[in-house]
Amino acid sequence: MSDWPEPAVDYVQAITDTKILLGQRYAQWSLAGPSLEDDIGGASAAQEEIGHVRQLVRELEGQGRDPDWLNGDREPEEFANAASLDRIDGNWAEYLASIAPTDRAAWYMLDAIDRDDLDGLITKIGEDEYFHLEYHDARLETLADEDPETIQATLEETLPQALALIGPAAHDESADPLYDAGFTDRPAAELREAFAEHYRELFADTDVSLEAVDWDAPPIGEWDETRRRADAGAIAEADVTQISGKQNELFAMN
Repeated sequence: MSDWPEPAVDYVQAITDTKILLGQRYAQWSLAGPSLEDDIGGASAAQEEIGHVRQLVRELEGQGRDPDWLNGDREPEEFANAASLDRIDGNWAEYLASIAPTDRAAWYMLDAIDRDDLDGLITKIGEDEYFHLEYHDARLETLADEDPETIQATLEETLPQALALIGPAAHDESADPLYDAGFTDRPAAELREAFAEHYRELFADTDVSLEAVDWDAPPIGEWDETRRRADAGAIAEADVTQISGKQNELFAMN
């Protein structure tokens, strides 16, 4: 085992917690999509995300994180997931416009890690993520024609939340501690630019306007570097119960 730079554990923790919630949200919608294809896609993505989580949890255990805590034995506010996954209570368009940018942001963060000991894991995750992200973009383009108002309104909220997960714009080559320590090969500012450019191009010829998106969010003074967000929100207690498996333990006892 090799020790990571100090900020790197929280960085990978945020990716892992975001993937935990991605798996949870995919599973919740796997029987609620508008088509069988969407249901199957959600179920498959949920399974893949949980596989990613298992591997990342092993890496975090190797850096001293408690396995029970990692697997959900903690309070809601101790999860460092992207704020866009705290709640998804709307329709299919809102779901896609919440899931898609979050999944892409988490992948950009993983892909930027520059560690020989993680290369194989990241390559394998990338093979799965390629299909997730291609599916998201195709569905978003369709929904941009069918329901541009909902897609636009949701993205105005979720794109800044995904940017907060990546990191503040001030974390450029001269100020990003992970880049400075050599843990990543690109600073957060560069990842943010690639992320923003992707969505500007994706919606360029649609009725969805991204002009009102706060591409500069979050203000660095409001950003929590551990939870990688700029608000005090959290997932619900019910989510923690499902993630931790406590409900399954109760079923087994009865």
